[in-house]
Amino acid sequence: MITTSEFLATWMRARFAASDRGASLVEYALLVALIAVVCIVAITALGSQASTLFSSTASSFDTN
Repeated sequence: MITTSEFLATWMRARFAASDRGASLVEYALLVALIAVVCIVAITALGSQASTLFSSTASSFDTN
């Protein structure tokens, strides 16, 4: 006869170890979060420089 702990161990292995779907979902979520952080850092770092460049370009068109 199977004991409760053996049954629980077998059930846990069958329930959670057989599927990689949850792991890949977590990996994709981490990748999306990392890409978002990189984009935010790049926009923050380059934002003022881009704003200055666009302002100077716009002012050169307005001098007609």
